[in-house]
Amino acid sequence: MTSHQGDAVPSPVHHTSRPFDAVAPEPAGGGAARPVSAALRIMTSEEGVAQARAFTQDTLREWSLDHRGDDAALVVTELAANAVVHAVPQAPADDPEVWLGLSRGGDHLTLTVSDPGDTPPVYAPHGTSTLEEHGRGLFIVDALSEEWGWTPCPPVGKTVWARLSTTCPLLP
Repeated sequence: MTSHQGDAVPSPVHHTSRPFDAVAPEPAGGGAARPVSAALRIMTSEEGVAQARAFTQDTLREWSLDHRGDDAALVVTELAANAVVHAVPQAPADDPEVWLGLSRGGDHLTLTVSDPGDTPPVYAPHGTSTLEEHGRGLFIVDALSEEWGWTPCPPVGKTVWARLSTTCPLLP
């Protein structure tokens, strides 16, 4: 696992005014294409984090990636909660936007959360007591993803992303 702890790195996903304005490729032979990306505006509350988790699991089920649903939902929960707790209160707008993006490509699934905050995510697995209620979110993201990072989104905001493999984890 590789993490970009506080480094501004290019996001593996294209960003426009919304994190995902992608179009699924046209299938050969005229059949219906399965989506390669999905996006959801997250309500800036606990209910919004729960909605993001459910959206992630439902989308992965539609993409036949049920086997990654639990890990992806946990990563999304941590990223969305960080955005709601840390970025939203500092946002200059009355109605700050937080977006969840899911993108499937090749053997990877990319999860993104875009928020209005400019402060980089803080990864501190050794500086947090096991009895602390907060502070372990990015440690969990690091443990479950192949890599993760963040990128600024000028003029304001950032996107935190995590990449998971779509292949089945090895069973013991």
